[in-house]
Amino acid sequence: MHFQLSVEQRALRDGTRELLAGRFGRDALRDAVERPPGVDRALWRELGAAGLFSLCLPEPAGGLGLGLPEAVVVFEECGRALLPGPLVATFLAAGDVPGAASGDTVVTRPFGGLVPCLDAADVVRGEVTDAEPLASVDPLTPLHAVPGAAAAPPSAEATLLYAAEQLGSAGRTLELAVQHAREREQFGRPVGSFQAVKHLCAEMLVRTEVARAAVYAAAVTRDPVEVAAAELLADETAVRGARDCLQVHGGMGFTWESDVHLHLKRAWVRAELGGSARAAEEVLAAAL
Repeated sequence: MHFQLSVEQRALRDGTRELLAGRFGRDALRDAVERPPGVDRALWRELGAAGLFSLCLPEPAGGLGLGLPEAVVVFEECGRALLPGPLVATFLAAGDVPGAASGDTVVTRPFGGLVPCLDAADVVRGEVTDAEPLASVDPLTPLHAVPGAAAAPPSAEATLLYAAEQLGSAGRTLELAVQHAREREQFGRPVGSFQAVKHLCAEMLVRTEVARAAVYAAAVTRDPVEVAAAELLADETAVRGARDCLQVHGGMGFTWESDVHLHLKRAWVRAELGGSARAAEEVLAAAL
């Protein structure tokens, strides 16, 4: 099967990237890191007005009437931009929580025993009792732990949306690695001319494209086995891609001023929210 984005899907991707670049570019990202964690309400409403949360709602209900593949394309761009907030929970609640589709209501819920942005949410879906705050590695994703919530696995839609965000992050760290390899010089040559750096960038590219094919295909079929494979590939690609990007940057990549560490920390958090790796491995093992 030859799977390519349609003209409409490419336009949706490009439009989302342009919107996020203008509204949540690097300066806004760094400003958000310096502020106390929470949800930018003005940004949330702008996302709602742009149709991000109502993407899959039917047109009579005020949505765009699109499907999960289009949602995956949009959430890939959200991951690329490191857009913060409980995007997945709000998106999934858009059909039945008043104000969620428009961005006037922030919705969160437990995923894998963790609740993102609990204090900033207007509505909490699911059973959340005895929630305890955690010291999150990601400064833009405050977390609470909920005992017993891990027993309820995320839906296929939630898993794929988190996988799409992981995919976007992996694509961005690949871009950052290649850009640095072309610009940074050692011994009078760009570091990208050295074989070890070339191999790192090539491996990042291969992992990203394989994960992209898996996530896109699973969004079309919604087959549980393909969803499990997409989850595992996307998580690995995002985490390893950020680590390899750090290696390409050298010591500079470990500084607070670099964005690479933010991608790595978000990838760690998403891997926990998107579903249990052990559960996904069991699904794949049972299918073999």
